[in-house]
Amino acid sequence: MSRNTDWQRICAVDDILPDTGVCALVEGRQIAIFRLRADDSLHAIDQYDPCSGVNVLARGIVGDVDGERVVASPIYKQHFSLTTGRCLEAPEHSVCAWPVRAMDGAVWLRPEPKRCFLPQPVSKREPEDLVVIGNGMAGMRVVEELLEMAPDQYRITVFGAEPRGNYNRIQLSPVLAGDKQAADIELHSREWYADKGITLHAGDAVLRIDRVRRRVCAASGLEVPYDRLLLATGSTPFMPPIDGLAKRGVTRFRDLDDVDRMITASADHGRAVVIGGGLLGLEAASGLAARGMQVEVVHLMDRLMERQLDHPAAAMLRDTLAARGITTHLEAQTEAVLGGDRVEGVRLADGREIAADLVVVAAGIKPNTALAEAAGLRCERGVLVNDTLCSSDPRIYAVGECVQHRGATYGLVAPLYEQASVCARQLAGVSGSGYAPSTLGTQLKISGVELYSAGVVSPQPGDEDLVMQDARAGIYKRVVLRDNRIAGVVLFGDARDGNWYFEQMRDGVDISAMRSQLLFGPEYCAAA
Repeated sequence: MSRNTDWQRICAVDDILPDTGVCALVEGRQIAIFRLRADDSLHAIDQYDPCSGVNVLARGIVGDVDGERVVASPIYKQHFSLTTGRCLEAPEHSVCAWPVRAMDGAVWLRPEPKRCFLPQPVSKREPEDLVVIGNGMAGMRVVEELLEMAPDQYRITVFGAEPRGNYNRIQLSPVLAGDKQAADIELHSREWYADKGITLHAGDAVLRIDRVRRRVCAASGLEVPYDRLLLATGSTPFMPPIDGLAKRGVTRFRDLDDVDRMITASADHGRAVVIGGGLLGLEAASGLAARGMQVEVVHLMDRLMERQLDHPAAAMLRDTLAARGITTHLEAQTEAVLGGDRVEGVRLADGREIAADLVVVAAGIKPNTALAEAAGLRCERGVLVNDTLCSSDPRIYAVGECVQHRGATYGLVAPLYEQASVCARQLAGVSGSGYAPSTLGTQLKISGVELYSAGVVSPQPGDEDLVMQDARAGIYKRVVLRDNRIAGVVLFGDARDGNWYFEQMRDGVDISAMRSQLLFGPEYCAAA
């Protein structure tokens, strides 16, 4: 296979039906890609079945054998692990597994095999103790992949501050809007942990890490030793210095408990103020409006989603939200939350007052480094990690929103899952490439609003700016060019070509020949 190890777009996620596979030809090699219904995850292994000598695995039946996700060959029915490629019945016939992910509605594969399958040694050594602090999506993805790579290498203990199993945090918005129930976004039930031999301490936060004695100390008084420690403490909401945030009726938008409070408030009250006009704030505002509340958004900056949108796209988004009954106040600073014991409204710095029965603070997030800092680990904005996701202590790894890697912190799920794969390989002792983040696009999770943004939002001196706007149709497209290559894209109202623009930007394609057709999408550019 070629040495090219860049991520390659295979197809749209929706092109693969749940619990089925497709075959992709990647640099001359047939690879079977599967999509699982249970968690909408993607897996890729060789299409070639070494037991039958035929390229057939994409046509196999997807299932579960003793908790391991597998595909059964349609020929001789051997089972192959979807994560490691291990043949359960005949390990000597194992196949390669490949890194695969979903991004912006598309399936992406990196043509560099995951050397994941570890044949069991002849003499098994005593398992080491792995303690995971954080029961969220990033930490548990590490555990999932580690169990499939090296199921007997560790005794695993998981501590979570929330009194429940793991759930899909990025699906909180549909739960708030009433499109989904909390049970619909559960990823791992308590039974799953028990079945996997994992000790779960839910609702028992770790308060201290003793690096000298290699133990963690929990709020309950429990102390647990570790040989390896994984920090997945996530992030905490940024709470601006506003008087009155301790009043009843003020909440964050970060977990299921926050969503429960907001749903209860929407049933009993009618007016809400959301502080923050970024991604999270607008999703909260949309969800509350869907539940019948009168919603007003207070945003400090001069436009909504200023990190992802330019002024014209932000203005169109503001008009779209207004049509749904959501009022926005720009360049507005919240000075105080009004009321006695319970919130009655907010006062802005210019003296205006807005009545409210519920105030949602969605002013951003910051990495949760408190535990790491107290333990003496190197931290800046986040817990500092290298390309293997190892911290300044070689026994302690960190993944997710709590980390800082090469000066950057992360809040989107795709890079967190990439970190998890790298970290799992390191813990399993499997060789592979380190974590190298890629540019990602942004989409707003509000029903009926098409929005896509990636790369540069505002052109720099020397950049070219291609813009198309149809105000009546509610469509806006902006492509920023730098040295005849796409440096950024903003799409509103029609975001179907977002993935294609992203591919051109990521691959550094010279667009000189199709420049005049670029705003009209791939079909017109193909004919250029």
